[in-house]
Amino acid sequence: MEQRVKGCSILRGELAPPGDKSISHRALILNSIAKGRARIENLAPGDDLGATISCLRALGVEIIEEEGMLTVSGVGREGFMEPTDVLHAGNSATTMRLLAGLLAAQPFLSIVTGDESLRARPMGRLIHPLRLMGAEIWGRGHDSQAPLVIKGNKLKGIDYRLPVASAQIKSAILIAALFARGNTTVAEPAPSRDHTERFLRAMGVKLQREGARIKLIPSAPPTPIDVCVPGDISAAAFWLVAGAIHPNAQLKVINTGINPTRSGILDVLLQMGAKLRVERERRESNEPVADVVIESSDLVGTQIGGNLIPRLIDELPLIALAGSFARGTTTIRDAQELRVKESDRIGATVRELSRLGADIDELPDGMVIRGGRKLTGGECSSHHDHRLAMTLGIAALVAQGETAIHDAEVVAMSYPNFWQDLERLTIIERG
Repeated sequence: MEQRVKGCSILRGELAPPGDKSISHRALILNSIAKGRARIENLAPGDDLGATISCLRALGVEIIEEEGMLTVSGVGREGFMEPTDVLHAGNSATTMRLLAGLLAAQPFLSIVTGDESLRARPMGRLIHPLRLMGAEIWGRGHDSQAPLVIKGNKLKGIDYRLPVASAQIKSAILIAALFARGNTTVAEPAPSRDHTERFLRAMGVKLQREGARIKLIPSAPPTPIDVCVPGDISAAAFWLVAGAIHPNAQLKVINTGINPTRSGILDVLLQMGAKLRVERERRESNEPVADVVIESSDLVGTQIGGNLIPRLIDELPLIALAGSFARGTTTIRDAQELRVKESDRIGATVRELSRLGADIDELPDGMVIRGGRKLTGGECSSHHDHRLAMTLGIAALVAQGETAIHDAEVVAMSYPNFWQDLERLTIIERG
């Protein structure tokens, strides 16, 4: 599908971003491990969550969808069933990696695969710690890629230091630890999103944090919890950057999660001089939530790297776009993880923003963006990457002329209504 977007003179409106994708995956998987029913409201839409639901159903979990709510009937730690077919995670690395932690402890054989993009992503750093816990697990490419073959086993706790900050690998280990004998400790080189830890504590699991070390102490089985999923800050970020770089904009993004392990985009925009304010801060389902207002801003370049990167890894293409409209130079470093996302997000972001006129170069672990160049509409490709497709949609709003974005339907992975929301924000100038 090709999506055409014209530059617009005014951006106005209020949006509620879709439910947080990371929290939604965890609400489904962790409540499946609990024994009993849990209701989940405002679950993230999109293909990724559909993959998790499909896999859990294949493992014997009853999930009922009705009136905008899901009911998960958790089977407990010993109630999962051997799947009769290969489990398919689609494009969702979260589905594959978190389920691997669960399957590592099950007394049966499972095979988990994904689409072409997911089968190219690294899985060796998932396989290694699960093997240390006692799982029998193999992968393609000398145990480095999916499909994964997992023969469940009795697990033991481990003391493990992650080689790179990864919420997905950390979560897979903690999920496996729910089934293990003895304590499990995971040490992070930098803080990563902590949704799994928040869930486990709310479910009654004994979890301790000392600095960079997280210890899970086996205890009573987790209890189910009802969840109202907050809006996804990674989805909200598109509108926040749109409002900051557009010359005539005022937007409000409501009911947005502002978990401090995810809110690096807010810090960077404020650091760049954005007219951004956070309103109505509150807590829902053990997660901090707020409304965020953004206005047209005179941005300045900035330096991004180190421990900040895990807090905004998904938003870095957007920050590159913001840097194109800032005074001075913006440099992004320590982001080599972007090379192994749904696309090589460093190379693809540089290539596609350059097509529109941005002055941007790639580094082995990031990008250098020199601001001040006006963008002009043109032909672009999403590289089958949902976040890049949406970044290009925002770029098109501030570019002169019209931009054609190829393979734009890929936004369905995380934000199916993105193009409709974009149209709604710009309709005012034609109204």
